[in-house]
Amino acid sequence: MPVIVNMISSAPGTDEKSVIETARKKLGVSPAEIHGAHIYKTSLDARKRNNIHYVHSVIFTLGSSEAERRVAEKNAAFIYAAPAGFDPVISKNKVRGRVVIAGFGPAGMFCGLALAEQGYRPLILERGECIEDRVASVESFMSTGILNEESNIQFGEGGAGTFSDGKLTTRIKDPLCRYVLERMVNFGAPEEILTKAKPHIGTDRLRGVVKAIRERIIELGGEIRFGTELNDIELDGRRAEAVKFTEGREEVSAVVLAIGHSARNTFEMLHRKGIFLEAKPFSVGARIEHRQTEVDRSLYGEYAGSPMLPKGEYQLSHRDKSGRAAYTFCMCPGGTVVPAASETSGTVTNGMSVFARDGVNANSALVVSVTPEDFGSKPLDGMYFAREIEQKAYKAAGSYKACASSVKGFLDGKADLDTDIEPSYSLGVTAVDYEKIFPKQVTEMMRTGLKVFSRKMKCFGDGKALLCAPETRTSSPVRITRDKDKMTSLSCENLYPCGEGAGYAGGIMSAAVDGLNTALKIMAEIAP
Repeated sequence: MPVIVNMISSAPGTDEKSVIETARKKLGVSPAEIHGAHIYKTSLDARKRNNIHYVHSVIFTLGSSEAERRVAEKNAAFIYAAPAGFDPVISKNKVRGRVVIAGFGPAGMFCGLALAEQGYRPLILERGECIEDRVASVESFMSTGILNEESNIQFGEGGAGTFSDGKLTTRIKDPLCRYVLERMVNFGAPEEILTKAKPHIGTDRLRGVVKAIRERIIELGGEIRFGTELNDIELDGRRAEAVKFTEGREEVSAVVLAIGHSARNTFEMLHRKGIFLEAKPFSVGARIEHRQTEVDRSLYGEYAGSPMLPKGEYQLSHRDKSGRAAYTFCMCPGGTVVPAASETSGTVTNGMSVFARDGVNANSALVVSVTPEDFGSKPLDGMYFAREIEQKAYKAAGSYKACASSVKGFLDGKADLDTDIEPSYSLGVTAVDYEKIFPKQVTEMMRTGLKVFSRKMKCFGDGKALLCAPETRTSSPVRITRDKDKMTSLSCENLYPCGEGAGYAGGIMSAAVDGLNTALKIMAEIAP
């Protein structure tokens, strides 16, 4: 396998050829021994303003696996490159019924794609619209406040991540991560996602990738039905025999629940059917909005604005003695705060940016962890807790306007809009006292977080930064618990909880990988 050389530093503006040459010398091989080389990953280290630099990993292919093994053993900074791909075990066990996938977000898409490419012809049910129609519905809500509860920023082709920054970072170490990136490039994503340490596509580019994956699944004999919601699962003992959905019923060999974190009525249906669910921790809070130039200055100092540096982005966290955390999440450089409701009379905010990240403002979730100790231990208590916050926000604002406050006003315990930030939230904002919508433990920890973060980044000490709330859809408040090895529900042997909505992923990449691993389990149990 090729060898990866890590920790190659370079000044901003250094060309790729020079980086590779530095890595070659570190590897200790001659140019004649190299059959191929390119930058594998690049990240920016801006921790010290007087030493801002890039850190690279470079991948080399040598003349033989023996030569690669020999040089890889020389230094702990040299590693073998794991192959991007998988070799499925295909069962010969014929089972009546189709593989049905509920949900066409990242988990459902990559599960469906993997199955279709192995001849399974899955049936995929998506309650929302195809991406073309979904964009129109989302843009209509953003401009008029008229919500389509079935197709919005939470529901529809591509899942909630389609209207985001399109981040492709993850903390999981599964080798399938590289496979997901390479397939996304196959379907139209920019090639730079293969080398950036913090890759992103942006909502504009991601829409084309989603459509191309859909077309590939259909080309291979898979079927995708939009505007079609999973309504019921017919059980016979510990097996699912059929599913019912909008205008139809289908016998099943397996059911994949890739339903996303906002499929609240589906969670309720599963609970009624006796499928084992449990409440899980998640987080709630607000979006914090700064000017992008202020973020850049806080990170880069005098180098802010240099064309050789990317748009500044950050990730901050603080945990108190009780274990409760305040942290930033889903940071959108040059992005906008968007209305992300999926239920009438409930307000939700989220962040979105396009590939260029060229907006005036930056925004991020500023959220606080909550646990069953805060909202109750029954399986759906967290879901109802989030809904209550959303409904309180809608009532406080009198519409889908965001509940807003300057940072200074919030820290002082009052609602004001004394800010020079132009809100990017399209439906408008109104000053609201956050004590009216959040429990005290959330607002207190948000204040603690702001004070701690202000010591790390100057822009967080700017009292005129803008908060827009509530942010409640950080992750699923419910886990559809599954067997660790089989990846099937504890209650049903051919029901596969999958992705973020099932409580087993957090973001586009981990959800896509979970979808692939779910497909591999199905392949090993059921013949095409």
